[in-house]
Amino acid sequence: MNPTGHWLTKRASLTPNRLALRFEEESWTFGELLDETNSMAKKLQSLQLVNKPVALLIQNTARAVILIHALQKLGLTVVMLNPRLKIPEWHFQLADSEAQLLIADDRFELHTDLKDVIKVLTIDALEQLPLSTKAVQEYERDTCSIMYTSGTTGQPKGVKQTYENHFTSAVGSALNIGLNPDDSWICAVPIFHISGYSILMRSVIYGNNVTLYEKFDEKSVHQDLVQGNATMISVVATMLTRLLAVRGNETYHERFRCMLLGGGPAAGHVVQECFQAGIPVFQTYGMTETSSQFATLIPEDSRRKIGSSGKPLFLNEIKIIDSDHKKSGPNEIGEIAVKGPNVTTGYINRPSANREAFQDDWFYTGDIGYLDEEGFLFVLDRRSDLIISGGENIYPAEIEAVLSSHPSIEEAAVVGKKDSIWGEVPAAFVVQSTSGQIKKSALTEYCLDRLAGYKVPKTIYFMDKLPRNASNKLLRRELKKKLEAEHEDH
Repeated sequence: MNPTGHWLTKRASLTPNRLALRFEEESWTFGELLDETNSMAKKLQSLQLVNKPVALLIQNTARAVILIHALQKLGLTVVMLNPRLKIPEWHFQLADSEAQLLIADDRFELHTDLKDVIKVLTIDALEQLPLSTKAVQEYERDTCSIMYTSGTTGQPKGVKQTYENHFTSAVGSALNIGLNPDDSWICAVPIFHISGYSILMRSVIYGNNVTLYEKFDEKSVHQDLVQGNATMISVVATMLTRLLAVRGNETYHERFRCMLLGGGPAAGHVVQECFQAGIPVFQTYGMTETSSQFATLIPEDSRRKIGSSGKPLFLNEIKIIDSDHKKSGPNEIGEIAVKGPNVTTGYINRPSANREAFQDDWFYTGDIGYLDEEGFLFVLDRRSDLIISGGENIYPAEIEAVLSSHPSIEEAAVVGKKDSIWGEVPAAFVVQSTSGQIKKSALTEYCLDRLAGYKVPKTIYFMDKLPRNASNKLLRRELKKKLEAEHEDH
């Protein structure tokens, strides 16, 4: 199956008067959104673009959404750049993807040397262009988007996401969490990341409307959820924690039916608080390479399977591979391998990485976990984050869960610290909650009561906040750099 045709055009022909998008004080129906998109596509066509990718450096705005749909109208692949990167990192991704044009949000001050390597256009300048008088030319559609993974070593890899990947991801999600014609999805995650981009794709496939936030604002989102302005929202653990902090005793509107929690599991006590508050949390597992959601834990299983990411969606399969490349049994830890129509067809210009990642039609994720006897997935860590101390495997997520369960700790991160005797030992970085303070010695005692001695952090650092990327994923490498710098100072 390879879905063809422009999805927004199809959606507007089916439900032209249905609400499509809200942003700040404005709103658009699908018909109005298509009109804006067609106008933008004709301006783009006046640039005489060829069948090569176009890179976008955007924030969450309505104009950015229209631009994405316009490029899809022309059948052009988009390369979604992360605004938090630096000029050299953009240079690499632009060259690697062979992008023909960079369209940037006007707020970004782009260095002149970037303009020396590629044609750069701001959205403002694009909107001033004349409309092409020619009929819109669509190129052959296959790859919809390219997003770069922030690999732990070496240069990032460009993940190809086809139209089939996005479409089957939407189908699998709908079969899992259901589909209502009046659903309204809050998008407060970045649209240049798969979590936000997938919401835009699902909107035109489902016919649902999206309330787009330029950035996450827990107080405003809370009001939307209380007042019944949304039925669904996608969050990561830090966003959920912030929402719970401002909730007080208020309950969300009865229309609200789904909170998709991705980007790693939330601490057990946070999930328990959601149960008590009647918040329908769906814990999920997914990645850039799977066009978002791949497995989901539905609420009816949440209480008895705390910490699990659920089961693979209807179209998907998961297996665990041991160190001998054999399939593991129930509760046996190994590498998570996935298979399904929403899995990427590969990384661009990375034949060796593709040979390593794809084996017998399965994609080896690099994540470590296990399936229990009922087939529920438990994700432990990235393989690269594994700490090996005196021959023992230590999974940071297990220690982080214990640290985060203490009422004085808001969030925690654990990485391996070099040790002359054990090779590596766990080091913890914690952010204290506003409700209380705790001494390092007391926190160590707390861990000793709940963890094997070799798993207890040998060093604890208090921090104001943990380093995270644009999608709120923890940047362990930054913490490791801190440890390395400290080691060099000594």
